[in-house]
Parts: sequence; structure tokens; C-alpha cells
Amino acid sequence: MGGFVTAALGFPAVLFSFLLIVVIGYWLLALLGAVEVDDFDGGDGLLAGFGGVPLSISLSLLIAFTWFASLAGTVLLDDLELSTPSRIGFGVGVLAVALVLGTLGTRVIVVPLRRVFGPAREPSRKDFVGRAAVIRTSSVTHDFGQAEVAAADGSTAIVDVRQAGQGNLTAGSRVVLYDYDSEREFFWVESLDI
Repeated sequence: MGGFVTAALGFPAVLFSFLLIVVIGYWLLALLGAVEVDDFDGGDGLLAGFGGVPLSISLSLLIAFTWFASLAGTVLLDDLELSTPSRIGFGVGVLAVALVLGTLGTRVIVVPLRRVFGPAREPSRKDFVGRAAVIRTSSVTHDFGQAEVAAADGSTAIVDVRQAGQGNLTAGSRVVLYDYDSEREFFWVESLDI
């Protein structure tokens, strides 16, 4: 146990040991209901930097991963038995590597959490761009046509479509919606049958 405490209080791990104590205290208070998980998130500006996951969670993960990496680096430095100037130089290198590894570890965890914590956004017609559709009118021209398209949730919609060039798009033809004209509220389509 003495070796662990010595390593946790050695440079560079000591920088993150105290931060880890603060993180543990925060989560204990959150567990007891004394603070809310999002009390210290500071609004949307800060959340954007952490991918939509609450700052308290992202920062806790960053500190934990960085502490663990710096602790491992501190143990390796202790085994090398370096002189003080060399140890400080290598310690700064371990600190930089620990920050990079902590950031990467946090990113690995935060990316899947975005779906859980990400802001719910209203569906938009632009969500259909890039999707396949089936023509439901007798033909499609530069000023007429409709197609049926499936949304990500499985529901379908009938949308107005237009064809930029000449072609033979008739009922039942498969097309791709490649652009949306928000001013005139229709989609530009191109045949999927090349």
C-alpha cells in the first residue's frame, strides 16, 4: 500500500491525484443527492466541447483516465532511478503522454454516450437527403413529381421531387434524393437505375 501512495503522490501523478479526490467527492455528493449531475455544466457552450455529454461526466472521465496513465508513468519512472533533473524532464513527458491517453480514453467513452445525452433535435426534411425513394406520380419533370421515402424511424412520407435533367422517371422508379430546395420545398432526385 505504501508503494501505491508513494506513486500517487509522485510527479506527475500527484497533479491528478488531488483532482481525482475532488471528482470522487463530487460523485459521492451526487450519489447522496446533495448536487445534481448537471449543476456545474455551465450551459451549452461548454457542452459542445465534450460532444454533448454533461461536463461533469466528461471531466470526471478525463481526470480518471489521465490519473491512471500518469500513475503508471510515475511507477515506471520510479523503477528507472533517474537523477532529479532527468526525472523532472521525463515526468513532463509522462504528463504529456498521460494527457493524450486520457483524452483518447475519454473520447472512446463519450462518443457512445452522445446518443444518451445528446440534445433531442427536431426532425427535418433535410434528413431525407441521401435516402432512396420510389416515384409515386406518373412522371417527374423539372416542375412536377412526388416520391415516397422512408425515414430513419421506418415511417414513410410523400415528398415533392424534381428532376434537373432529361430522364424517364415514371411511377415505381427508384431514385435518390440528393438535395433539398428549402425555398420551394422540394427534393432534387436522380435515378438509382444507372
